[in-house]
Amino acid sequence: MRDTTAVPTDRQLWPALRRGFSRKCPNCGSGPILKSYLKLRETCPVCREDLSHARADDGPAYLTILIVGHLMAPLLHIAFVQFRPEPLVLFTIFGIGTITLSLYLLPRLKGAIVAFQWARLMHGFSDSR
Repeated sequence: MRDTTAVPTDRQLWPALRRGFSRKCPNCGSGPILKSYLKLRETCPVCREDLSHARADDGPAYLTILIVGHLMAPLLHIAFVQFRPEPLVLFTIFGIGTITLSLYLLPRLKGAIVAFQWARLMHGFSDSR
């Protein structure tokens, strides 16, 4: 069993998370981390950082649901209680808002999860230096 506490790291978490959230390489911050909407690149086109072993899996989807649900549910309650709009109007506005926010957050959260893995030397990123 490998002791990961003995591995020195100079990778800072918050700058890497900011770069990942902006869909940039966590190493250089210049190259795009995604080659399509959610498809991760094998390597960064700028610094050649190997990204092939990153495992985001279902994490971005769960975080997106968590964030969008916690934002939209209280807003839906406030809008219904204060303004009492027609149900179809309420459904249309919140349906469009929910879909838009979900589509905005999903690739950004995937980049942030890959950047977190890179900064914490998870899933083979420790061998890439």
